[in-house]
Amino acid sequence: METGERIASYIRSLETPEKEIIEKIEKEALDAYVPIIRKETQSFLKVLLMMKKPLSILEIGTAVGFSAILMSEYIPEDAKITTIENYEKRIPAARENFRRAGKEEQITLIEGDALKVMKSLEGFYDFIFMDAAKGQYIHYLPEAVRLLSEEGVLVSDNVLQGGDIIESRFAVERRNRTIHSRMREYLYELTHHDKLQTSILPLGDGIALSVRVSDK
Repeated sequence: METGERIASYIRSLETPEKEIIEKIEKEALDAYVPIIRKETQSFLKVLLMMKKPLSILEIGTAVGFSAILMSEYIPEDAKITTIENYEKRIPAARENFRRAGKEEQITLIEGDALKVMKSLEGFYDFIFMDAAKGQYIHYLPEAVRLLSEEGVLVSDNVLQGGDIIESRFAVERRNRTIHSRMREYLYELTHHDKLQTSILPLGDGIALSVRVSDK
């Protein structure tokens, strides 16, 4: 086991349990091979949310609702979460999980293509969590910036692609080259955007943490 993996395993071992229903939904997702946020990413999100105390959250990529439910435990009681999902088979599971967790009033699920939905949204969000199709991040970015409030936070998950991001596009499998190129473009745009201040962290499979710069 590589040193990085050993450290990650050790960090995960320090985590304390969540509510029983959250632990149960997490186990069900993992047993069904549904991709959900890793333990170390969960820990980072929880601390970030407690620091930021956002009242409005937009999540791009619901899956079965695990991350939305987890986030709801670490934000003010009157805060609201809007989450977007396009994969029809997972939408009923997400809605049921929101019901099981007693979060139906706090979490609103919008069905449909994320970009189309984002373009239809108005107002601002204090916190945006992007965890959807990685090849689409670059297309979501303009809308994410538009919807982000001043000093709002954008968290983009899984941006290092298992380390492939540092390789030449010709060193990755042909079927992954488009996603690889788009993610590199996305990270460049994040770090050079005049309305964002961004830090890329080698946490989990990579997190990009961006803050909306105040307009002058």
